[in-house]
Amino acid sequence: MATIAIRDLLLRTEVGFNPHEIGKKQDIVLNIRIDYTLQGEELSDNPEEALEYRSICKEVIGHIESRKYNLIEKVASDVAELVLARDRVEAVTVEVIKPNALRFSKSVSFCTTKTRKG
Repeated sequence: MATIAIRDLLLRTEVGFNPHEIGKKQDIVLNIRIDYTLQGEELSDNPEEALEYRSICKEVIGHIESRKYNLIEKVASDVAELVLARDRVEAVTVEVIKPNALRFSKSVSFCTTKTRKG
């Protein structure tokens, strides 16, 4: 078992349900921790055996930036499901950070962990 962490992935999407948020893209920051099964890449140094985190990142960006959300909880759930759909992924933890969501606060975040069933 191994872990890949994608940190501080800055995206822009429409997220929120308050009148001042509707129709406006906002910054969100994602931290994604992927627990997966190794296939010998740590011994062979063969890129074809590695978990392709670049393609995962591109898929997440395309998915999130093309949608509208009311809640950061749903953003986290969608990202977790996308990542967990990869065969080798056993668990994923996603933190979604919404900067400046509250007055006098740097940010608000939501974090969820999902695991492969069965």
